[in-house]
Amino acid sequence: MDLGFLPAGLEPYDVLVIGGGPAGATAALYTARAGLRTLVVDKGLTAGALGTTAKIVNYPGVPGPLSGAELVRRIRDQAVSFGAEFVTDKVLRVDLRGDPKQVWGGEGVYPAQAVVIATGAMGRTRRIPGEERLLGRGVSYCATCDGPFFQGQEVAVVGNNDEAVEEALTLTRFASRVHFLSPTADLRASPELGEALAAHPQVTLYPTARVREVVGQERVEGVRISHQGEERTIPVGGVFVYLQGNIPVTDFLDDQLPVGQGGCLLVDDSFQTVIPGVFAVGDVLCRHLKQAVVAAADGVVAAMAVDRYLSGRKKLRPDWSR
Repeated sequence: MDLGFLPAGLEPYDVLVIGGGPAGATAALYTARAGLRTLVVDKGLTAGALGTTAKIVNYPGVPGPLSGAELVRRIRDQAVSFGAEFVTDKVLRVDLRGDPKQVWGGEGVYPAQAVVIATGAMGRTRRIPGEERLLGRGVSYCATCDGPFFQGQEVAVVGNNDEAVEEALTLTRFASRVHFLSPTADLRASPELGEALAAHPQVTLYPTARVREVVGQERVEGVRISHQGEERTIPVGGVFVYLQGNIPVTDFLDDQLPVGQGGCLLVDDSFQTVIPGVFAVGDVLCRHLKQAVVAAADGVVAAMAVDRYLSGRKKLRPDWSR
């Protein structure tokens, strides 16, 4: 589903979930089943830690083995069956203290009465040499936002998941050539996206490419890579980076919420942050045990707390059928 830019005066969602992994998708499942109008904004099925996992065998009640992407898809399908909506977009910034709260993505602005942050811990601390210096001068993290600036130019995309592939395909609408630099031999994207990328006439694939440096003085002039035993520099005007790490993804918050050691968000026992109506679940938390079933459980507790917050009740209402 692609909502595009939402029209002015749109009625706010009851709940907006940022991130569609096991924590976010489960939260959406429960809020939707509670009758709350729920939207999930997510970068893609394989953008999170579980989505890149090849084999799961220990998720309760789900006989394995199955891929992490398939497990997430099943949770999402169940959430959709209860009325939850999903949109593929990248969240760029938020206003969590407004009424309603506002979430800005590359495709639109999404208002909501309550927000659940479930962005996981795939953020990076290590940058490519030249990346930070040339950020905003040819280095970008959002093709939807900046693609039009590279009309008729050659660009590079660094990554290998759904988000990277979708952004590369977006760039083909503007760039004359997209050099797709994958750190792995095989893409960790969904098969249909991978096939679309491989078949696109404007895309050149570089499997097992190691990006050594983003080259340029005032602006990006190229990208230096190691590929198939050789080092070379590809002349490009832009470099779009979608690599992953292991720190909480909170850059879009712009210091609106306090973080603990390691950059993780702080919450109370109901997973609410210091801002009323703003909750956080899953790997973005300090205290979190990195297991899919634990992330899903976080989503359940937070969803019930969201229901309580929106209805003005002080205590959780138990419902063992949920």
